[in-house]
This record gives sequence, structure tokens and C-alpha cells, in this order.
Amino acid sequence: MRITKNENICIIPARGGSKRLPGKNLKFFFGKPIIFYVINKVKKTNFFDKIIVSTDSADIAKYSKKLGAHVHLRSKHYSRDNAKFKDVIANIINDSEIKDSKYKKICCFYPTSIFFKVSDLRLAFKKLKRNINFIFTAKKYDHPIERAFKKKGNSLQMFNTKMEMKNTQNLPIYYYDAAQFYLGWFDSWKKRKKIFQGNSDFIEIPKLNSQDIDNYKDWQNAKILWKLGNIK
Repeated sequence: MRITKNENICIIPARGGSKRLPGKNLKFFFGKPIIFYVINKVKKTNFFDKIIVSTDSADIAKYSKKLGAHVHLRSKHYSRDNAKFKDVIANIINDSEIKDSKYKKICCFYPTSIFFKVSDLRLAFKKLKRNINFIFTAKKYDHPIERAFKKKGNSLQMFNTKMEMKNTQNLPIYYYDAAQFYLGWFDSWKKRKKIFQGNSDFIEIPKLNSQDIDNYKDWQNAKILWKLGNIK
């Protein structure tokens, strides 16, 4: 499948604040700021006409420009901890030169999604049809979520008591977001359509092909995966 580069744009939201892992987007990962790996890998795909890094950090902006990315300076309102992901992307669209543009597709990458595979991204472009809003990567839960339980006071409470005696092989399979990339139509992003409901689809990836990085433990796990060579 031929991917028309000048129809596609990449957006990387990378704010400066991170409560659980301070400064993570510029934190050195095997000799380079971790955001380097995502920007560099996206550039090498040659799938995108432009890469925009949206940030509230002067340091991230400066480094991203050094790598050849365009920069969108995000307002304080959209840099809050509780700012919704879809609202941030819609704001970038409406607040930049791409508002009324030629672009048909937008792919959003997390700045720490260093393990995404180019083959998965290529497949996402292939799967994105007009009746689908978004394509993203997802992983399968190892165990049925219906059998989950929590502690409430001195007793245990099941997530779904009706499933307590069900055979696990008869329970449905559930998936969760791999936190890598989200490819969608320009209008789907602009209209803030739902990613994980309705007309979206996903690419299932193996558990060891991604690592969401939110805290120090995640960071250490990512280093182990990197050494194992799972991004190759």
C-alpha cells in the first residue's frame, strides 16, 4: 500500500509537567532524551508531511526544533493534569496553521512511545477506511477482567459475582490501549469523536511490544525491553 505523505501530519503532545516521573519527556534514555527516539523514528518512516510537537516547555520546544519538528506552544489551560487528550489535539488543530489545510489524516504519538513498530503503523494506514474514525494499538488482558476483585474493609468484593463460577475459557476477551499511536481522520480529531468506542478499530500487539511510561517502575521496565531489542 502506498502512503501519500503530503496528506498526513503527526502530532506529539509533550508537556513539561509530569507528577509521577518529573521531566520524563527529556529524561535521558540510553544517552538521548526519550522524545528523540519517537521524533527520529517517525521522521524515518517518511509517512508524514509534518511533525508537530505541542508543549508548554521551552526546553522541549527548543530540543524538538533541533530535531526538525515544528512546535506548537500550548496554553496553560491545555497543559493541566486533567486536560482531556481529545481536547488537546482539537486545540492544536484550531490553534495552528493546519486548521484549514490539505491534511486528511492525523496520527498522534505519545512522546514516550518508543516501542511502536513501523509495520504496525503501516497496517494502521491500511485499515483506516472512511467508515472508521481511529486505528490504534492494543494489548490483550492476560486474565478475564470479570474475575477481578478488590478489598473492601475486611472482605473481598468481586468485580462481577455472576462470573465467579464461569469457566475462564468461556469468558469474552478484552483489550486495553497500548498507549503508542492513534491514527484518525482530520475531521474525527477536529470533531472530538470517541476513540475507544463506536467506529474505531485496533491492531493487537504482543505484550512485550510496548511499555507505557508513567512512573519510575515503568521507566525501568522500558530499559529492560530496550535491552531485549523489542523495538527492532
